[in-house]
Amino acid sequence: MKKGIHPDYQDATITCACGHVFHTRSTAKDMSINTCSACHPFFTGQATFIDAEGRVEQFRKRYARK
Repeated sequence: MKKGIHPDYQDATITCACGHVFHTRSTAKDMSINTCSACHPFFTGQATFIDAEGRVEQFRKRYARK
């Protein structure tokens, strides 16, 4: 690797909108994110799967042999 052309790899703080803070290492010092694994519905178990019309039935109706 060439010397002097790479950015500094330093401690970084990632802050979520919910207030959860992660400490890691990155080339950026501080980052702000909208959702994280502490508040995202998929990871918290609050996610609901809504199938309004039924994707499979809609596909079969559209491409049914006539």
